[in-house]
Amino acid sequence: MDKQRVVVTGMGVICPLGLNIDEFWAGLVAGKSGVDYITHFDASNYPVKVAGEVNGFEPTKYMDLKTVERTRRPTHFAMAAVKQAMESARLDMTKEQAERVGVVTSYMLECELIAQGWETLQKRGPRRVDPLFFTKAAPSIVSLHVALLLGAKGPNTSVNSLCASGADAIGTCLNYIRLGYADVMIAAPSDASLDAMTIAAISRLGALSPEQDPNKACRPFDLNRNGFVYGEGAGLVILETYEHAKRRGAPILAELAGAAWTYDAYDVTAPHPDAEATAMRTALQNAGVKPGEVDYINAHGTSTKLNDVCETKAIKMVFGNRAYQIPISSNKSMFGHLITAGGAVESIAAVLTIMNGIIPPTIHYETPDPECDLDYVPNVARQAEVNVCLKNSFGLGGQNCCLVFKRFKGE
Repeated sequence: MDKQRVVVTGMGVICPLGLNIDEFWAGLVAGKSGVDYITHFDASNYPVKVAGEVNGFEPTKYMDLKTVERTRRPTHFAMAAVKQAMESARLDMTKEQAERVGVVTSYMLECELIAQGWETLQKRGPRRVDPLFFTKAAPSIVSLHVALLLGAKGPNTSVNSLCASGADAIGTCLNYIRLGYADVMIAAPSDASLDAMTIAAISRLGALSPEQDPNKACRPFDLNRNGFVYGEGAGLVILETYEHAKRRGAPILAELAGAAWTYDAYDVTAPHPDAEATAMRTALQNAGVKPGEVDYINAHGTSTKLNDVCETKAIKMVFGNRAYQIPISSNKSMFGHLITAGGAVESIAAVLTIMNGIIPPTIHYETPDPECDLDYVPNVARQAEVNVCLKNSFGLGGQNCCLVFKRFKGE
């Protein structure tokens, strides 16, 4: 039985490189860095000084003050990005069957919110706890607010596979459509967990770059990389069946041809190339794409010692000697790791790469690593026809999700 064709018709983004698709793409092509010194809290006593923060974002431009006050930053990001995506897709909910439109999000709970709630409870007692604490903290809250905004009554859920969550949400949307539960699915990953407690904890784990210079902190695949850079943002992707998009005359940006998931059952922090390679192979099989047809790999590329070597090994396992001919780049070099939203924002970059025929670079690349010896499109964007893009997302602890995007070619 032929799989249902699923296409991308709308996108929206809020991230350190910009507050809309045009700003985001311009930053990617220019090799611009959105990483800078932390301003969200006083990091003077922290070993980590830099992050990918969203600047200039004013939530009241996208929602009323009451909604702003009753929700948190991840919801603000998602609400802003979904309005962009709906406009991009020219999707009019008054003309849609609400039960056939669904939302899947991924969301990282803010440690700061928990800490503030606990402090209030301890100092002022149970009657002074924020009555909206649970509605602000619930893992499902972003998907609920996006669906409330749109009146979408179809499948509604939240996934969490940590660093793979953004791609996971998009792949889950794909499956809901293919299984016949929806005509339109909105992937709405959003993350604003960049707070003092989170940075303190992950820096203790040794995963974050202690680099003091923002222009050297995130160096995927470079010999001198020393950890990833934490970021925040949201990436919204609207998916539809091809028939539905065609019927309503929607702009078709690309086709989401396949997805796959694996878990390596190896270690709670260290990755393993076998499971990553299996995810890539299975995603290509699911998409009906041969390894020789892949024109570009949008890498997970975190800038950690283990991840970049492991991903390079996995790519070689899947593509053999051809791995050396495939351009690979890491968008994280420009805006850091957006955690549960990263895979979604990077998927938007993958679609834009296919649409525009320009591969964004891996910036801050200076010193080749003998163990990372592939073509990482160093420092300068490259013009190239990209018909098939493999998007890798590998979660901390071994949860992996890979997506395959293709240039849309009609019937």
